[in-house]
Amino acid sequence: MPIQTAALSGMTPDLSRRSLLRAGALFAGGAALSGLPFGRAAFAHDVSEDWANVAALADKYVSQKKLANLLLSFGWDQQPHAHTVGGGTLALGKPALVDENSLYRIYSMSKPITGMATMILIDEGKLGLDQPVHEILPAFRDMKVLVDPEGSLDDTVPANQPITIRMLLTHTAGLGYQIISKGPLQKAFNAQGLIGGRVSRLPIPGIEPVTPAPGLAVWADRLAELPLMYQPATRWSYSCSIDLLGRVIEVVSGMEFEAFLKARIFDPCGMTSTFMQVPASEAHRLTDNYGIVGGTPFPIDPGPASVFLDPPEVAAGGGGLVSSPKDYDRFLRMLLGYGRIDGKFVMSENAVRVGTSNLIPATVDLKGSWLEGEGHGAGGRSKGSSFGWGGAAGTLGAVDFDLKLRSCLWTQYMPSEAYPIRDEFMAAMQKDLAAMRAAKKAAA
Repeated sequence: MPIQTAALSGMTPDLSRRSLLRAGALFAGGAALSGLPFGRAAFAHDVSEDWANVAALADKYVSQKKLANLLLSFGWDQQPHAHTVGGGTLALGKPALVDENSLYRIYSMSKPITGMATMILIDEGKLGLDQPVHEILPAFRDMKVLVDPEGSLDDTVPANQPITIRMLLTHTAGLGYQIISKGPLQKAFNAQGLIGGRVSRLPIPGIEPVTPAPGLAVWADRLAELPLMYQPATRWSYSCSIDLLGRVIEVVSGMEFEAFLKARIFDPCGMTSTFMQVPASEAHRLTDNYGIVGGTPFPIDPGPASVFLDPPEVAAGGGGLVSSPKDYDRFLRMLLGYGRIDGKFVMSENAVRVGTSNLIPATVDLKGSWLEGEGHGAGGRSKGSSFGWGGAAGTLGAVDFDLKLRSCLWTQYMPSEAYPIRDEFMAAMQKDLAAMRAAKKAAA
């Protein structure tokens, strides 16, 4: 039975595939999170008292039943546990509380994980940062480019250069995306089952179901048959390129993509709760995901019947993972440790430094894009000393190497713009920071 993942073209502006899965409004919040000056002396696991305004924000959304949960987690340097503000329950009207072990659909927060998996192979000399992709996947040789990104698929010109690994890591390859492309290209993505992410087992009114491609290899081959939206290395355009890197990783490593992630990142990082398919034994930890229509939440993917309990047709490195606050914090902690955690080597310091730096080709025009004035590394936003990304269902994650801070925001709702949580969070954080500075000055 095909999973209801669909082409949301018939939905209202409040709820469509484009709005459900788009992460553009989310990733900028990672920068706000990375500015938290978490105190070295704070050892309590729940530190809501130190962040009164942030805690009040979380309480507002949860107590007014706008969301089932809103949990902020952050940790300092290599402290083993992240500290938390906020909370809530796994589902509205249910008693089970969320905590660091609850399971969330992280969607595009999968991208930095796939990016770092790619960096591991680059560091080992099995891939080159500027290696043409067609050397690994021959179907991507001699790509065509649409004259009009929203126009006829027959109106194309040859690509003026090959797609490289760097371009895939930074969304500068010119590839389309089911959740970004429009017109004939978007229809072709749907027809070929090149979905941008799973949403629900349940039929959602107005959403036409799309049958996903049968596996990552077929997905990649079908993608290669479609024209690019833009000439490679000329525009920054959010794309399915990180999903394609999953197939690159399979071919280069000789391992299935998720098996590679488990062996090379999840196991050495101690990430025991990160999956593309949530085991039935862990379903009790899975949050409900909500669609927000007219300010009212309704469950679009209840935890006990989640689509993420099913095996994915396509192992999506761009948006296919479920994880826990504890697990993702360990991934961020490994990055802050420049590739090491609890004395274990995961990746080299150089691979982390390069992967979290700005890798966008110099020929790319960022004007008018989400990243104007900023940078992009291996699957995540890079600006100054911070690196991170957000997920389409409300999650955010970032590290700041100067502050030695790792931080995340956890909740589950779609579309992201339904609530102004990120702006409100930034305002609440600034109030708390001002209070901390005043208290420090008074004590001096």
